[in-house]
Amino acid sequence: MQWMSLGLVVVLGGATMLTQSPRFMMIKPTIVHFAVATVMLRRGWMLRYLPEIVLRNVPEPTIVAAGYGWAGLLALLGLANLFIALHLDFATWAWFIFVGAGGAELAAFVLQYGVFRAIVRRRLAPATT
Repeated sequence: MQWMSLGLVVVLGGATMLTQSPRFMMIKPTIVHFAVATVMLRRGWMLRYLPEIVLRNVPEPTIVAAGYGWAGLLALLGLANLFIALHLDFATWAWFIFVGAGGAELAAFVLQYGVFRAIVRRRLAPATT
């Protein structure tokens, strides 16, 4: 992930300077979203980023499903960005990138955090008999 991020910054930054095209700048998030979504299609990519307590208490299929959910979300955001960048004005695109895409990613993070936390708490709760 780290090397891919560096490569995307260098390549897309250079392409932006060469093309000097506002439309290309607006399409760049689509390229980034698709690239990251592709990496996130690797089974279990999320395992290395989670704390030990989550790894011990949240079933691996749940974590893998969350990883695929992230890949799907980023692909969907990439498609939405492509449509907006090609068909709508700059102000609408800027609003979508900041509020729409950023809000969707934040909401997905909060949802995942809440679900994982609930699973961990349920597993660690003392058994009542």
